[in-house]
Amino acid sequence: MPNFFVGLLFAMLWASASVATKYGLRAGEPLLLANIRFFLAGAIMLVWSHVFRRNRWPKPTEFKPLAIYGLLNVAVYLGAFGLAMQQVAAGIGTLSLAVNPLLISIFSAIWRGRPILRNEWIGLLLGLTGVSIATYPLLLNSYATFAGIALLLFSMLSYSVGTVYYAGRHWDLPLLTINGWQVLLGGLLLLPVTLCITHWSHNTFNLQFWGAVGWLVFPVSIAAVQLWLYLLKKDPVKAALWLYLCPIFGFAYAAILLNEPLSIFTWIGTALVLGGLYMGQRLKK
Repeated sequence: MPNFFVGLLFAMLWASASVATKYGLRAGEPLLLANIRFFLAGAIMLVWSHVFRRNRWPKPTEFKPLAIYGLLNVAVYLGAFGLAMQQVAAGIGTLSLAVNPLLISIFSAIWRGRPILRNEWIGLLLGLTGVSIATYPLLLNSYATFAGIALLLFSMLSYSVGTVYYAGRHWDLPLLTINGWQVLLGGLLLLPVTLCITHWSHNTFNLQFWGAVGWLVFPVSIAAVQLWLYLLKKDPVKAALWLYLCPIFGFAYAAILLNEPLSIFTWIGTALVLGGLYMGQRLKK
């Protein structure tokens, strides 16, 4: 029962990231928004971990896997996701999260050297078809672009590879320490790109900007990721199943807070994604 509430809270918080990012993009550029978020979240978690809880610092040999995980899970994934959110609706950004369990299953099979099950391929096909159907009317009405969808797919691949990499290693560090360092190192790896492409005059550091940063730092980067790492430690396959709920929460947030349209294509696409998740995970369950 505790794991049920942990998973439910994770899905509610994680699904809010797309809407919070869309709000922040009204005042700032995506990579600047992301880097400020990463540095604040990383610094807060590391101060709490090393100063208040007195957890040990990572050994020199532990910084490399932390940096790899930060590159995949923070710099590439969230950097590409932020750029994509400039060009796609928040609901589609959340729907894409639900395809990640299917990708995680396939990459996990490759990582472990086992054959990829037929159900996994069928599930992935259904999931991608569902995202395509849900996206179709949004493309016609300028709520999404092909470039934005491509960036979103790229971010999903990086996130899934990062999850398999994390689950496939033995970590001898507390979750808070792992989360803090991977976020901080990911932010450092993204910083050169941010400095190269940011137009500083396009950013307004107003209440909307800092409100979005605050939400992305505390409920998303700290709370949701901490819950995700906890779920992954318990069971990576069952953890991925909580992403089932992200589209439902995400479309609700987007419709209520951003007035994004919901259509029959939205529901058909979401149903196909959830059906694909069921197919892909049925044998494991």
